[in-house]
Amino acid sequence: MNIAIIGAGAGIGLQSVVQALKKGHTVTALSTNTDQIPNHPNLIKINGSATSPTDLKNAIKNSDAVLITVGTKNKKANTLFSDIAKTLINVTDELKYSSPVLIVTGFGAGESKNYLSFFMRTVISLFLKEQYIDKTIMEELIVKSDIKWEIIRPGMLTNGDKTSSYKVLPELQKGMKVGKISRTDVAHFLIKEAENPKMLFEYVALTN
Repeated sequence: MNIAIIGAGAGIGLQSVVQALKKGHTVTALSTNTDQIPNHPNLIKINGSATSPTDLKNAIKNSDAVLITVGTKNKKANTLFSDIAKTLINVTDELKYSSPVLIVTGFGAGESKNYLSFFMRTVISLFLKEQYIDKTIMEELIVKSDIKWEIIRPGMLTNGDKTSSYKVLPELQKGMKVGKISRTDVAHFLIKEAENPKMLFEYVALTN
């Protein structure tokens, strides 16, 4: 299958590219910097922005699934995630795109903020508050659209190895524990779910 990975230059996106190619898929990788993505016969690189309608359309137009894995190190107030959501909605409407779109936000966005541990609530409040406000707006926009969505909310990301033994939590429950998870494990879930979507129109938490 052809998987479009948006935000493919680093982190979860880069790990998703590597794992998808290893499984024999064709990958279209969109990133503002594609230098770190290894060349491969089944890989198409697009150096561009997820907020550009033209770039995003070129990335997803022939795909069987889309992974939105964009991250940012900018902790100040910005509208990156909600801008991506708006662009994605317009582009998928124009293309009449009906395949699955898996969007990575984070545990702490939307209603999940009420289920954070004290430690993670403090971390987000001190360092990532503006990001998570915008991720929540992103989720709200996507859910109200015609996109065949799935929202993935991983816990605190690490650079650990793939374990494939992580927990998939499809419901918010009192006392739930969402801790660390490696970017490679998040990528593993994304590729598996792209191949066989089982949790469409659900919010899925991931933790080790």
